[in-house]
Amino acid sequence: MIQKSPNKKFLFGKRNYRFLFLAFFVIALGFILMTGGGSDDPNYFNEEIFNFRRIRLAPTLVLIGFGIAMYSILTNEKQNK
Repeated sequence: MIQKSPNKKFLFGKRNYRFLFLAFFVIALGFILMTGGGSDDPNYFNEEIFNFRRIRLAPTLVLIGFGIAMYSILTNEKQNK
């Protein structure tokens, strides 16, 4: 006799997954903003590597993205009664 398996349910709700994808997007944006500023010539130092975007903005976006990811994992979906 074959038993039917119970209905499978996702671990998180729709709201949690939306926040998680938002977090992935913000983290990816932060890493994209960090790129560049290097030099092909080893005898030339490019000061552009120390600008505001790469030193302050991009790491802040990455940390905010990790915060959003933690929130999306730890928050519970509202149960309708």
